[in-house]
Amino acid sequence: MPRSIPAQSQPHQPGLERLLDPPAEHIRADYQGSSKLKGRRALVSGGDSGIGRAAALHFAREGADIAIVYLEEDEDANETVRLAQAEGVHALAIRGDVAHSATCDDAVTRTVQALGGLDIVVNNASVQYVSNDLTDISDEVWQRHMDVNINGYFYLTRAALPHLGRDSVIINTSSVNAFAGNASLVAYTTTKGAEMGFTRALALQLAPRGIRVNAVAPGPVWTPLQPASWGPVDPQAVASLGKDTPLGRIGQPSELGPAYVYLAARDSSYMTGQTLHVNGGMIING
Repeated sequence: MPRSIPAQSQPHQPGLERLLDPPAEHIRADYQGSSKLKGRRALVSGGDSGIGRAAALHFAREGADIAIVYLEEDEDANETVRLAQAEGVHALAIRGDVAHSATCDDAVTRTVQALGGLDIVVNNASVQYVSNDLTDISDEVWQRHMDVNINGYFYLTRAALPHLGRDSVIINTSSVNAFAGNASLVAYTTTKGAEMGFTRALALQLAPRGIRVNAVAPGPVWTPLQPASWGPVDPQAVASLGKDTPLGRIGQPSELGPAYVYLAARDSSYMTGQTLHVNGGMIING
Protein backbone atom coordinates (compact mmCIF):
# COMPACT_ATOMS: atom_id res chain seq x y z
CA MET A 1 0.00 0.00 0.00
CA PRO A 2 1.17 3.60 -0.61
CA ARG A 3 2.52 5.57 2.34
CA SER A 4 0.35 7.38 4.87
CA ILE A 5 -1.65 10.40 3.73
CA PRO A 6 -0.72 13.88 4.96
CA ALA A 7 -3.18 16.70 5.61
CA GLN A 8 -4.07 18.39 2.30
CA SER A 9 -6.74 20.21 0.35
CA GLN A 10 -7.81 20.88 -3.21
CA PRO A 11 -9.80 23.99 -4.18
CA HIS A 12 -12.31 22.56 -6.66
CA GLN A 13 -14.40 19.40 -7.06
CA PRO A 14 -14.04 16.75 -8.28
CA GLY A 15 -10.31 17.39 -7.83
CA LEU A 16 -7.18 16.45 -9.73
CA GLU A 17 -5.16 13.24 -9.65
CA ARG A 18 -1.85 15.03 -10.13
CA LEU A 19 -2.32 16.90 -6.83
CA LEU A 20 -2.87 13.79 -4.71
CA ASP A 21 -0.12 13.15 -2.15
CA PRO A 22 0.68 10.27 -2.34
CA PRO A 23 -0.55 9.29 -5.80
CA ALA A 24 -3.44 6.85 -5.89
CA GLU A 25 -3.12 3.32 -7.25
CA HIS A 26 -5.77 2.56 -9.89
CA ILE A 27 -4.79 -0.94 -11.03
CA ARG A 28 -2.17 -3.24 -9.62
CA ALA A 29 0.70 -4.17 -11.88
CA ASP A 30 0.09 -7.84 -11.08
CA TYR A 31 -3.62 -7.77 -11.95
CA GLN A 32 -3.95 -10.33 -14.71
CA GLY A 33 -6.76 -9.85 -17.20
CA SER A 34 -8.38 -12.97 -18.63
CA SER A 35 -10.54 -11.55 -21.45
CA LYS A 36 -13.64 -11.56 -19.23
CA LEU A 37 -14.95 -8.49 -21.10
CA LYS A 38 -13.45 -9.01 -24.53
CA GLY A 39 -15.68 -7.51 -27.22
CA ARG A 40 -17.73 -5.51 -24.73
CA ARG A 41 -18.21 -1.72 -24.83
CA ALA A 42 -18.34 0.32 -21.61
CA LEU A 43 -19.27 3.89 -20.71
CA VAL A 44 -18.06 5.18 -17.32
CA SER A 45 -19.08 8.53 -15.87
CA GLY A 46 -16.45 10.21 -13.73
CA GLY A 47 -13.93 7.97 -15.45
CA ASP A 48 -11.09 10.48 -15.48
CA SER A 49 -9.96 9.75 -11.92
CA GLY A 50 -10.50 7.78 -8.75
CA ILE A 51 -12.88 4.84 -8.73
CA GLY A 52 -14.11 5.65 -12.25
CA ARG A 53 -10.59 5.43 -13.64
CA ALA A 54 -10.03 2.18 -11.76
CA ALA A 55 -13.18 0.66 -13.24
CA ALA A 56 -12.24 1.81 -16.73
CA LEU A 57 -8.69 0.45 -16.52
CA HIS A 58 -9.79 -2.90 -15.12
CA PHE A 59 -12.38 -3.18 -17.89
CA ALA A 60 -9.69 -2.37 -20.45
CA ARG A 61 -7.34 -5.00 -19.06
CA GLU A 62 -10.20 -7.48 -19.39
CA GLY A 63 -10.56 -6.55 -23.07
CA ALA A 64 -13.42 -4.02 -23.12
CA ASP A 65 -13.41 -0.86 -25.22
CA ILE A 66 -13.91 2.22 -23.04
CA ALA A 67 -15.58 5.62 -23.14
CA ILE A 68 -15.42 7.95 -20.14
CA VAL A 69 -17.41 11.07 -19.33
CA TYR A 70 -15.69 13.74 -17.24
CA LEU A 71 -16.44 17.28 -16.10
CA GLU A 72 -13.39 19.41 -16.99
CA GLU A 73 -10.24 17.60 -15.87
CA ASP A 74 -8.70 17.26 -19.34
CA GLU A 75 -5.28 16.08 -18.18
CA ASP A 76 -6.72 13.34 -15.97
CA ALA A 77 -9.13 12.23 -18.69
CA ASN A 78 -6.40 12.06 -21.30
CA GLU A 79 -4.27 9.97 -18.95
CA THR A 80 -7.11 7.50 -18.42
CA VAL A 81 -7.50 7.18 -22.18
CA ARG A 82 -3.74 6.71 -22.61
CA LEU A 83 -3.62 3.99 -19.97
CA ALA A 84 -6.65 2.21 -21.43
CA GLN A 85 -5.23 2.31 -24.95
CA ALA A 86 -1.99 0.84 -23.61
CA GLU A 87 -4.07 -2.25 -22.79
CA GLY A 88 -4.76 -2.63 -26.53
CA VAL A 89 -8.39 -1.43 -26.56
CA HIS A 90 -10.22 1.53 -28.05
CA ALA A 91 -10.82 4.43 -25.65
CA LEU A 92 -12.24 7.94 -25.79
CA ALA A 93 -13.00 10.77 -23.38
CA ILE A 94 -16.12 12.93 -23.53
CA ARG A 95 -16.19 16.27 -21.70
CA GLY A 96 -19.43 17.41 -20.09
CA ASP A 97 -21.55 17.73 -16.98
CA VAL A 98 -23.81 14.73 -16.36
CA ALA A 99 -26.16 17.03 -14.45
CA HIS A 100 -27.52 17.98 -17.90
CA SER A 101 -29.55 15.43 -19.84
CA ALA A 102 -28.19 16.74 -23.15
CA THR A 103 -24.65 15.88 -22.03
CA CYS A 104 -25.70 12.31 -21.26
CA ASP A 105 -27.57 11.94 -24.53
CA ASP A 106 -24.51 13.17 -26.43
CA ALA A 107 -22.13 10.93 -24.48
CA VAL A 108 -24.15 7.82 -25.31
CA THR A 109 -24.46 8.79 -28.98
CA ARG A 110 -20.73 9.40 -29.29
CA THR A 111 -19.90 6.17 -27.46
CA VAL A 112 -22.12 4.07 -29.70
CA GLN A 113 -20.72 5.72 -32.81
CA ALA A 114 -17.09 5.30 -31.73
CA LEU A 115 -17.28 1.81 -30.23
CA GLY A 116 -20.02 0.30 -32.35
CA GLY A 117 -22.43 -0.28 -29.49
CA LEU A 118 -22.81 -0.26 -25.72
CA ASP A 119 -22.97 -3.13 -23.22
CA ILE A 120 -21.86 -1.74 -19.85
CA VAL A 121 -22.86 1.52 -18.14
CA VAL A 122 -21.15 2.66 -14.94
CA ASN A 123 -22.80 5.59 -13.18
CA ASN A 124 -20.04 6.92 -10.98
CA ALA A 125 -19.68 10.73 -11.22
CA SER A 126 -20.59 12.39 -7.92
CA VAL A 127 -20.07 15.52 -5.84
CA GLN A 128 -19.66 15.63 -2.06
CA TYR A 129 -19.81 18.83 0.00
CA VAL A 130 -19.13 18.68 3.73
CA SER A 131 -21.40 20.45 6.23
CA ASN A 132 -21.83 19.75 9.94
CA ASP A 133 -25.09 21.70 10.17
CA LEU A 134 -28.09 21.15 7.92
CA THR A 135 -28.95 24.85 8.05
CA ASP A 136 -25.60 25.67 6.43
CA ILE A 137 -26.47 23.73 3.27
CA SER A 138 -27.56 26.22 0.61
CA ASP A 139 -30.22 25.56 -1.99
CA GLU A 140 -27.48 25.56 -4.62
CA VAL A 141 -25.31 22.98 -2.85
CA TRP A 142 -28.29 20.72 -2.11
CA GLN A 143 -29.46 20.93 -5.73
CA ARG A 144 -25.97 20.26 -7.07
CA HIS A 145 -25.88 17.00 -5.15
CA MET A 146 -29.22 16.02 -6.63
CA ASP A 147 -28.35 17.11 -10.17
CA VAL A 148 -25.09 15.15 -10.37
CA ASN A 149 -25.49 12.22 -7.99
CA ILE A 150 -28.98 11.05 -8.84
CA ASN A 151 -30.26 13.00 -11.87
CA GLY A 152 -27.01 12.24 -13.69
CA TYR A 153 -27.45 8.52 -13.03
CA PHE A 154 -31.00 8.69 -14.38
CA TYR A 155 -30.08 10.76 -17.46
CA LEU A 156 -27.16 8.55 -18.50
CA THR A 157 -29.08 5.33 -17.94
CA ARG A 158 -32.14 6.60 -19.81
CA ALA A 159 -29.99 7.60 -22.77
CA ALA A 160 -28.15 4.26 -22.77
CA LEU A 161 -31.13 1.96 -22.36
CA PRO A 162 -32.27 1.86 -26.01
CA HIS A 163 -28.79 0.59 -26.92
CA LEU A 164 -28.57 -2.12 -24.26
CA GLY A 165 -29.48 -5.69 -25.08
CA ARG A 166 -29.70 -8.97 -23.22
CA ASP A 167 -26.65 -9.57 -21.01
CA SER A 168 -25.93 -5.84 -20.76
CA VAL A 169 -25.21 -4.46 -17.30
CA ILE A 170 -25.64 -1.23 -15.37
CA ILE A 171 -23.44 -0.61 -12.33
CA ASN A 172 -24.11 2.28 -9.95
CA THR A 173 -21.51 3.61 -7.53
CA SER A 174 -23.24 4.24 -4.22
CA SER A 175 -21.52 4.52 -0.83
CA VAL A 176 -21.30 3.00 2.62
CA ASN A 177 -22.98 6.23 3.72
CA ALA A 178 -26.25 5.07 2.13
CA PHE A 179 -26.31 2.35 4.80
CA ALA A 180 -24.39 3.81 7.74
CA GLY A 181 -25.10 7.54 7.30
CA ASN A 182 -22.63 10.37 7.83
CA ALA A 183 -23.37 13.37 10.03
CA SER A 184 -21.17 15.65 7.92
CA LEU A 185 -22.54 14.49 4.55
CA VAL A 186 -26.32 14.71 4.81
CA ALA A 187 -26.90 15.83 1.20
CA TYR A 188 -24.41 13.32 -0.21
CA THR A 189 -25.82 10.50 1.91
CA THR A 190 -29.34 11.35 0.74
CA THR A 191 -28.35 10.97 -2.90
CA LYS A 192 -26.48 7.74 -2.23
CA GLY A 193 -29.60 6.31 -0.65
CA ALA A 194 -31.60 7.40 -3.70
CA GLU A 195 -29.11 5.59 -5.91
CA MET A 196 -29.79 2.39 -4.00
CA GLY A 197 -33.53 2.75 -4.58
CA PHE A 198 -32.84 3.45 -8.25
CA THR A 199 -30.69 0.33 -8.46
CA ARG A 200 -33.21 -1.99 -6.87
CA ALA A 201 -36.27 -0.72 -8.73
CA LEU A 202 -34.54 -0.62 -12.11
CA ALA A 203 -33.19 -4.14 -11.60
CA LEU A 204 -36.77 -5.39 -11.23
CA GLN A 205 -37.93 -3.47 -14.30
CA LEU A 206 -35.10 -4.69 -16.55
CA ALA A 207 -34.79 -8.30 -15.38
CA PRO A 208 -37.28 -9.54 -18.02
CA ARG A 209 -35.04 -7.98 -20.67
CA GLY A 210 -31.96 -9.78 -19.38
CA ILE A 211 -30.28 -6.54 -18.28
CA ARG A 212 -28.74 -6.67 -14.83
CA VAL A 213 -28.46 -3.66 -12.48
CA ASN A 214 -26.21 -3.73 -9.42
CA ALA A 215 -24.25 -1.36 -7.22
CA VAL A 216 -20.91 -0.99 -5.49
CA ALA A 217 -20.88 0.75 -2.10
CA PRO A 218 -17.33 1.90 -1.33
CA GLY A 219 -16.05 3.01 2.02
CA PRO A 220 -13.40 5.75 2.21
CA VAL A 221 -11.23 5.52 -0.91
CA TRP A 222 -8.22 7.63 -1.88
CA THR A 223 -9.53 9.77 -4.74
CA PRO A 224 -9.25 13.49 -5.60
CA LEU A 225 -12.78 14.01 -4.28
CA GLN A 226 -11.53 13.46 -0.72
CA PRO A 227 -9.13 16.46 -0.44
CA ALA A 228 -11.48 18.48 -2.68
CA SER A 229 -14.42 17.94 -0.29
CA TRP A 230 -12.97 17.43 3.19
CA GLY A 231 -9.82 19.50 2.65
CA PRO A 232 -11.43 22.96 2.42
CA VAL A 233 -13.22 22.30 5.75
CA ASP A 234 -10.38 20.56 7.61
CA PRO A 235 -7.21 19.42 5.80
CA GLN A 236 -6.32 17.24 8.78
CA ALA A 237 -9.53 15.26 8.28
CA VAL A 238 -8.11 14.02 4.98
CA ALA A 239 -5.18 12.44 6.80
CA SER A 240 -7.60 10.61 9.11
CA LEU A 241 -9.86 9.11 6.45
CA GLY A 242 -10.25 5.36 6.83
CA LYS A 243 -8.51 5.11 10.19
CA ASP A 244 -11.79 4.24 11.88
CA THR A 245 -12.38 1.20 9.64
CA PRO A 246 -11.48 -2.28 10.94
CA LEU A 247 -8.60 -2.37 8.45
CA GLY A 248 -7.42 0.98 9.80
CA ARG A 249 -6.72 2.72 6.51
CA ILE A 250 -8.24 4.31 3.45
CA GLY A 251 -8.77 2.09 0.42
CA GLN A 252 -7.15 2.44 -2.97
CA PRO A 253 -9.12 2.63 -6.25
CA SER A 254 -7.28 -0.53 -7.33
CA GLU A 255 -9.15 -2.37 -4.59
CA LEU A 256 -12.50 -1.34 -6.10
CA GLY A 257 -11.82 -2.11 -9.78
CA PRO A 258 -12.21 -5.90 -9.51
CA ALA A 259 -15.68 -5.46 -7.99
CA TYR A 260 -16.79 -3.64 -11.14
CA VAL A 261 -15.27 -6.38 -13.29
CA TYR A 262 -17.21 -9.02 -11.37
CA LEU A 263 -20.51 -7.17 -11.83
CA ALA A 264 -19.81 -6.48 -15.52
CA ALA A 265 -18.78 -10.05 -16.35
CA ARG A 266 -20.80 -13.24 -16.72
CA ASP A 267 -19.36 -14.36 -13.38
CA SER A 268 -22.20 -12.41 -11.73
CA SER A 269 -24.94 -13.61 -14.13
CA TYR A 270 -27.25 -14.59 -11.24
CA MET A 271 -26.93 -11.24 -9.46
CA THR A 272 -29.20 -8.23 -9.96
CA GLY A 273 -30.51 -5.54 -7.63
CA GLN A 274 -27.62 -6.25 -5.27
CA THR A 275 -24.74 -4.32 -3.73
CA LEU A 276 -21.08 -5.18 -3.24
CA HIS A 277 -19.68 -3.56 -0.08
CA VAL A 278 -15.99 -2.73 -0.39
CA ASN A 279 -15.46 -0.65 2.73
CA GLY A 280 -12.59 -1.92 4.85
CA GLY A 281 -14.89 -3.94 7.11
CA MET A 282 -17.26 -1.17 8.18
CA ILE A 283 -20.48 -2.43 9.77
CA ILE A 284 -23.61 -1.59 7.78
CA ASN A 285 -27.32 -1.83 8.33
CA GLY A 286 -29.82 -2.75 5.64
